[in-house]
Amino acid sequence: MSGHTDNTITIAAPLDLTWDLTNDLESWPSLFTEYASVDVLERNGDKVTFRLTMHPDENGAVWSWVSQREADRPALTVRAHRVETGPFEHMDITWHYQELPGGTSMRWVQDFSMKPTAPVDDAGMTELINRNSRVQMEVIRDKVERRAKEAGWSSSQPLPR
Repeated sequence: MSGHTDNTITIAAPLDLTWDLTNDLESWPSLFTEYASVDVLERNGDKVTFRLTMHPDENGAVWSWVSQREADRPALTVRAHRVETGPFEHMDITWHYQELPGGTSMRWVQDFSMKPTAPVDDAGMTELINRNSRVQMEVIRDKVERRAKEAGWSSSQPLPR
């Protein structure tokens, strides 16, 4: 058995702005509510290896891990996986972007499996990831839409090319 999540949100902002803001790793602590810091360890073209550190959880534990992601701008996808897997046997995520009339669709597909020693099984982690993904996607949507409005963009106008 393995875990799988698939979450999508529509953002009333141009594709280019959405892509740029959500792929600026160094700004993730201000884009996501869960990340305290991002440390880029290596950058090689569109491939980035980085350490993510979360804010302390309700028990005071701080979670941190190394991931690698590779952006493919022409395909409007980003593929990532954990290098330091922690409680996961593996954790892979693909971000998909699609230009829509009046905005952008952003989709996160995650495939993973938990180690037998993990504090939660695949089903439990699927529930946790689904719940948290929705929260984080809404936060990101609101921040990107705010930036689009500040730049004078309106979802009722044609998308810039």
